[in-house]
Amino acid sequence: MNIKLCVFDCDGTIVDSQDSIVRSMQTAFRACGLEVPAPRDIRRVVGLPLATAALLLAPAGTDARMAENLAEAYRDTFSGLRRSGQIDDPLYPGVHAAVDALDAAGWLLGIATGKGRRGLDQTLERHGLKGRFVTLQTADSAPGKPDPGMLLNAMAEAGADRADTVMIGDTTFDIEMSKNAGVLAIGVAWGYHETAELTAAGAQRVIAGFEDLAPSLHELMEAEP
Repeated sequence: MNIKLCVFDCDGTIVDSQDSIVRSMQTAFRACGLEVPAPRDIRRVVGLPLATAALLLAPAGTDARMAENLAEAYRDTFSGLRRSGQIDDPLYPGVHAAVDALDAAGWLLGIATGKGRRGLDQTLERHGLKGRFVTLQTADSAPGKPDPGMLLNAMAEAGADRADTVMIGDTTFDIEMSKNAGVLAIGVAWGYHETAELTAAGAQRVIAGFEDLAPSLHELMEAEP
């Protein structure tokens, strides 16, 4: 039997982390003396490497050194929020049930996220998901999305082929990463990019809730030659 691998994004897919991300990014811009970006603009770049996201949000003409300064200020702010217990990042409804259902159906589970490994580990532990994923790919171990590196690493670690791997994510960056890796993709409608954008980027399905995930995966696998 082929190994089936379902790889999840984290922010905007498993957890709603927009509050902590927006607060950290806006604080970083203030610390660097730049105009603070709007929350909607920050949500648009969630999932990209930090310096890339900061450069997209910064005024025209901002150089790579300032982008790195912004990224470092973001990390410092986020770490401070975490230490002071101000990070909530609630799970989206149905995550645990979906993980249980896929596990029972024989799927291996993984994560590919722009988070650092430390932040991902803390998120999974806080929500009782530690140990549920066979592969954890982060910004510490591969190039950022939409580069396929994280997905290729996940498949190699799990022993899964492209034809038996599906990426689950809320942004076009997730969908583009899946296309670059040669795997199928399912978008989620509750995250930070619009459903129409996910479809246009190449998602084979866009689900409205986690209860739709297992049936959609079954349909995709049945449809594949």
